[in-house]
Amino acid sequence: MTEEDVIRFISGLPGVEAVTASEANAAPEVSWGDTFFFYDPDGDIRTDRRFPFATILTKDYPGFDTASGLDRPGVFRVNIAVGRRTYHDLFGHPPAEHTDHHADYDYSALDQPIPHPVYARQAWISVLNPSEATTTQLRSLLIQAHARAVARHRRPH
Repeated sequence: MTEEDVIRFISGLPGVEAVTASEANAAPEVSWGDTFFFYDPDGDIRTDRRFPFATILTKDYPGFDTASGLDRPGVFRVNIAVGRRTYHDLFGHPPAEHTDHHADYDYSALDQPIPHPVYARQAWISVLNPSEATTTQLRSLLIQAHARAVARHRRPH
């Protein structure tokens, strides 16, 4: 899957708004080119109140998020908020215990689900440059994350 394939798939889910960070939308410069996916079916959630259920990053964030080596040519990372249960099912430990397992993972490995190098404790996972080997699993995880975002949106505020 290319970055564009992933963007097209996620954007095709009902109620999804995809925002690619840029100067034009006043995003911080470090995030320009990265894409954030929100469930906002009516387009009425204030931007400061939206939280993505998936993102695509195309570069390292110096001093913060560099473990994936996203500055390598052609490398991008799909990040997904999968929830505690799915995270545990994938990795065999709860997200809250990720710090104890941090050294167990190669965050620069391509085409395999791995805990997110920064947000694993919040039950986020990542896949760098997904290919045919992980496409079915990636799509399933994205559909689940979308369903979680829909459920969260429907809860009374």
